[in-house]
Amino acid sequence: MQATTTNNAKTSYPIAIYILMISAFAIGTTEFVIMGLLPDVANDLHISISKAGLLVSGYALGVAIGGPLLTALTVRLPRKTLLLALMALFVGANLISMVASDYTVLMIARILSAVVHGTVFGIGSIVAASIVSPDKKATAIAMMFIGVTLANILGVPLGTWIGQSHGWRSTFGVVSLLGLFSLITLAIFVPKLKSQETPSFRKEIRVLRNPQVLLTLLMTVLGFGGVFVIFTYISPFLTEIAGFQESTVTILLLLFGAGLTLGNITGGKLADWKLMPSLIGMLILLAVVMTLFTFTSHNKIATVITIFIWGFAAFGTVPGFQIRVLDKASAAPNLASALNIGAFNLGGAGGAWLGGIVLDSPLGLQSLTWVAALVTLVGLLVTLWGQRVEKRHA
Repeated sequence: MQATTTNNAKTSYPIAIYILMISAFAIGTTEFVIMGLLPDVANDLHISISKAGLLVSGYALGVAIGGPLLTALTVRLPRKTLLLALMALFVGANLISMVASDYTVLMIARILSAVVHGTVFGIGSIVAASIVSPDKKATAIAMMFIGVTLANILGVPLGTWIGQSHGWRSTFGVVSLLGLFSLITLAIFVPKLKSQETPSFRKEIRVLRNPQVLLTLLMTVLGFGGVFVIFTYISPFLTEIAGFQESTVTILLLLFGAGLTLGNITGGKLADWKLMPSLIGMLILLAVVMTLFTFTSHNKIATVITIFIWGFAAFGTVPGFQIRVLDKASAAPNLASALNIGAFNLGGAGGAWLGGIVLDSPLGLQSLTWVAALVTLVGLLVTLWGQRVEKRHA
């Protein structure tokens, strides 16, 4: 009986990890649900769809720029205190979105949510890694990021349905309630973390002089950016190239989301086992799968299989990238962690931009897959170079 208890203690995770997962679910939902509500927002605020689409761009910039900036400015705050303040700001930002009287107010509210996004995921990664044993750090981070994958599988479809049935403002009201629940449970279950050194803004900025930190950020931008070359335009790709009905796309995206979830968990466990070999292996798998998508997209069964494996490989890289930047910036991890979250968003924005260029060029829609694979291949080469430089200076 005693052996069983000990084994369970070793394999279980603190409840705080699951609370961080709920926070990630709420933030992930508010990030992506706007895409399904753009027509409703545009009609209600009397703006064009393209102008409403800038709400997505504004959010991405808020994560990439505002998140690291806020992290640096609040570096002296205790991490639990900062998390609570951020979730309170998240609730407020979504309440403002719910009652926004015009486009400008809604844009400001979205940017506030985005700043919270970048900082919570950055600080949350540090908290998650700090409350488990060293051999479980990447898995703990992966568990927090499960919230994002579940947001895509459950939160976004449900939030879109609520918004389309009861008005887009109601969706932000529900997300506010979810954020409030997260705030209360974070206050109860997340422990106060003791820091051995007093963090400083100067020390956090100084970490950017570390070439390995900068290389990891570049790995994240390029390695993850390739995914969004395709994903941004996945609906027309699946209907026009693969030949699926528009009504089937949602089901395929759920399958992609299931792959994301499984890949995230597996990637975390592999990163805890052997960080760089597993990260390199995932990037190779991701590049190969997107290359094969060029050919499998002409067969529906093969497309279904490819989409699941693609999702698996895409989020299989996330825990590895995040734990690597924490390792390389161990003396001042706060800003580096938030910057890496920004790097994911920068990679997504860059991938979407590149995909748009390819789409408007003579290469066209069917070329997105191998262009995406090339971007990830460049990310793989940067990763291999970073590993070589690291060994040289070991």
